[in-house]
Amino acid sequence: MTTIKILTDSACDLTEKHYNEFDIEMVPLTVHLDEKEYEDGKSIEPKTVYDAMRQGKAPKTSQVSPQTFKEIFTSYAEANQPLVYIAFSSQLSGTYQTAKMMEQEVREEFPDAPIHVIDTKCASIGQGLVVLYAAKLAKNGASLDEVLEAVTYQSEHMEHIFTVDDLEYLKRGGRVSKTAAFVGTLLKIKPLLHVEAGKLIPLEKIRGSKKVLGRMMELMEERGTDFQHQTIGISHGDDRERAEQLALMIQDRFDVSEENIVIEMVGSAIGAHAGPGTISLFFSNKPV
Repeated sequence: MTTIKILTDSACDLTEKHYNEFDIEMVPLTVHLDEKEYEDGKSIEPKTVYDAMRQGKAPKTSQVSPQTFKEIFTSYAEANQPLVYIAFSSQLSGTYQTAKMMEQEVREEFPDAPIHVIDTKCASIGQGLVVLYAAKLAKNGASLDEVLEAVTYQSEHMEHIFTVDDLEYLKRGGRVSKTAAFVGTLLKIKPLLHVEAGKLIPLEKIRGSKKVLGRMMELMEERGTDFQHQTIGISHGDDRERAEQLALMIQDRFDVSEENIVIEMVGSAIGAHAGPGTISLFFSNKPV
């Protein structure tokens, strides 16, 4: 039986440990800082980016190159090995569109290549949880159709609820409007945002950071179900303490075991837009 290979990009914010354990291939987005280029998840640490942002620097990012996708897709097409690329939201990066273009180019030479490119419309550990789910299925011998169906289903039901310390960073990257950023900074309001159809959408404004985690819990209860039987994700912008505080709140309120919660730092590429102090929560609103 041919092994199904799972490919993703660094916006999923998984770690080397996950990639190695589940045999996942990862392509990095690019981070530009101090006139140098770095590979997200490979040649730069997220903390380096956050420290630079705290000093007033404005790192930039760019998508995965067409050549990278073409080389990977061609190698799998030549081997006739099934490849499923689980991509960062097309609404937040051009990486998915680039992958689709390269898939079409490779199909001109290999029309029957078993290459599949899926737009998760997810980001950070939201995307990462979809990747892990698919990788576990593939490792356990699931069929290609089963993996593709699971990726689509998990993506559609993945909730993202997050807060940022300063909307200015999202404004710089064009992720929220200038007006929204100005109002938040002026009044010391902590914004809650979520992801809808792959886009970042402001949800509520909450005065004071202490109330934010409590409200995230309320939204989790409103939107989710069966938390004991799914993996819950938390990512943070160099604020492990608050991430662990949120994890403990989830364990207490929903009787979730510590093993069922994945906590990771928001990677350099997404962190360059979200900024230090970001806290994000991910869960399925309809687990299988």
